[in-house]
Amino acid sequence: MKLASYKSTRRDGELRVVSRDLSRCRAVPKIAVTLQQALDDWDSCQSALEQVYAELNAGTGANEPFVQSACHSPLPRAYQWADGSAYLNHVELVRRARGAEVPDSFYHDPLMYQGGSDRFIGPQDAIVANPEHGIDFEAEVAVVTGDVALGASVAECGAEIRLLMLVNDVSLRGLIPNELAKGFGFFQSKPASAFSPVAITPDELGQHWRDFKVHLPLEVQLNEQAFGCPNAGQDMTFNFAELVAHVAKTRELGAGSIVGSGTVSNKQGNLHGSSIANGGVGYCCLAELRMYETIETGQAQTPFMQHGDQVRIAMHCDGADLFGHIHNRVTAL
Repeated sequence: MKLASYKSTRRDGELRVVSRDLSRCRAVPKIAVTLQQALDDWDSCQSALEQVYAELNAGTGANEPFVQSACHSPLPRAYQWADGSAYLNHVELVRRARGAEVPDSFYHDPLMYQGGSDRFIGPQDAIVANPEHGIDFEAEVAVVTGDVALGASVAECGAEIRLLMLVNDVSLRGLIPNELAKGFGFFQSKPASAFSPVAITPDELGQHWRDFKVHLPLEVQLNEQAFGCPNAGQDMTFNFAELVAHVAKTRELGAGSIVGSGTVSNKQGNLHGSSIANGGVGYCCLAELRMYETIETGQAQTPFMQHGDQVRIAMHCDGADLFGHIHNRVTAL
């Protein structure tokens, strides 16, 4: 099943069920007005939503064209947005760029921060920020949960994964070092994130959803040029069930909680040959490219995002667009 939220005067948007090929959609106010409402009452809403989805795919009923530009993030705001860092290759590279070592604990205890979730930006909205702060994109995958009990097991957490989305976790790299030096984590360096137009149930991935991982390439374009296509199922040290369980260790998760994977990053052996131009799978953020440039030349050469720069994030399966695409352009503040 595929679900989206159209922008509206409501803070939480208006729920749409979307056809598998992303061509048609339907509002379902008699089932749920918003996605959060559907998640709050998932057991009673799910079968009715699936019936609408079947009708959309069959081309029956009163449907309308699906317009990605009309979408907000599937959850325009969420009760919780916790972002992990499940790809240790990314952690290793970024920490090396800061001259820091990776503690051994990172390899068996997930790294995670709690991001602002009161207002996300839409999948095709502008990133409004000061370029002097080092604007970077981070392409990720995220899950949306049902209610998760305090201390739930990994298996129990996996069973509560309701939906999957793509993420652009915007980062202001120039602000990160000073914030981390204070010993209290990210805050100003993590402005509003954007999520894909469509959230999908895991069964939409078929065999590509296994071990609570998405085994498909995550496609990133920077200024309409291929920038990265690492496989989200490779080199993921902690799967989504484990990430959710990490959150649930000391708290309950309410339905509609979002847990992110962190920047998707694949190990590629030779650190000097990982760009797409050099036959590699590329990157899901500028920070990694800058790290490789530093290794090769002694200093980073690629600038962070400037006014007018744009990033596009998508994922396909057998040629079919799964989530729609995130397309964010920078507007200088």
